[in-house]
Amino acid sequence: MRLLFLLFALLLANAAHAGGVERLKAFVAGAKTAEADFSQTVADKNGRVTQQASGKMAFARPGKFRWDYATPYQQVIVGDGTKLWLFDADLDQVTVKPLGDVIAGTPAALLAGDNAIEKYFSLKDAGKADGLEWLDAIPKNRDTTFERIRMGFKGDVLVQMELFDQFGQHTTLKLTHMVRNPAIAPSRFKFTPPKGADVIGE
Repeated sequence: MRLLFLLFALLLANAAHAGGVERLKAFVAGAKTAEADFSQTVADKNGRVTQQASGKMAFARPGKFRWDYATPYQQVIVGDGTKLWLFDADLDQVTVKPLGDVIAGTPAALLAGDNAIEKYFSLKDAGKADGLEWLDAIPKNRDTTFERIRMGFKGDVLVQMELFDQFGQHTTLKLTHMVRNPAIAPSRFKFTPPKGADVIGE
């Protein structure tokens, strides 16, 4: 009886361990494209909120994504599959970099990368909290800014991400109105610098 109990407990532990990871893999396998609204809160190492922002995001795997920040400042981040574009409307400045491994170890790799997630991250289940199934993703590339990324799922829907960086900052991203596999025009993942904007890096 004790052996059966231990075996049952082990099976339960394994099932729990697979929970969050399996949610992520199912999400990636089942969502070639997605759109959502987001709100972002950044807190410093003392827990003081230093930044709040909101906007819309979209991705088309592999390698294409777009984050449009509407408030408090207008900013756009676009991955077109080859290059990463960052546009700051207030500064009228565009920064462009080769996409390459820039997104490795970042949230963009988890959402918009290819299916080989475990090439870039060590994944482990983080249990249930606040009604969500959580997982921890630890970047294997130690050059990345992020030390750990937590992802919270409600059913098969990703609703929250928590990012912990090397400076002690904690960023919370809440996703709402998530739509999986919408038809997204290819032009949405292309970026042309506005006329007169300073372009850095190209």
